[in-house]
Amino acid sequence: MRIFISLVILLAFCVINATRGMQVHPRPPGLSDGQKQINKPLDAPVEYGSKVPDLAKLKQEAQELAQLSAGIPPRIDFVAKGQLPKDLADQLKRIEKLAKQMRSEISR
Repeated sequence: MRIFISLVILLAFCVINATRGMQVHPRPPGLSDGQKQINKPLDAPVEYGSKVPDLAKLKQEAQELAQLSAGIPPRIDFVAKGQLPKDLADQLKRIEKLAKQMRSEISR
């Protein structure tokens, strides 16, 4: 009988200690931070392709770009010989400008 009483007291002591560490803190009324983020309104949809690129202009720029870039390899041969063609830098700038214009028109 003593063993039974000792076990009941020990079990009650363990249950009391276990529940003491699990104190529940009351929540204030209102939404928690996580609920606020979940319920946050979505960003407005992004509109892509609102303007159709001018195909005739793109084709003309592409042809000019092809002509300019076809003339670069022979001029690089002159650079390898130590001669710098005076219009090479301007030609490379024009290629860069055309490529940038075409890229911006396509990505609109």
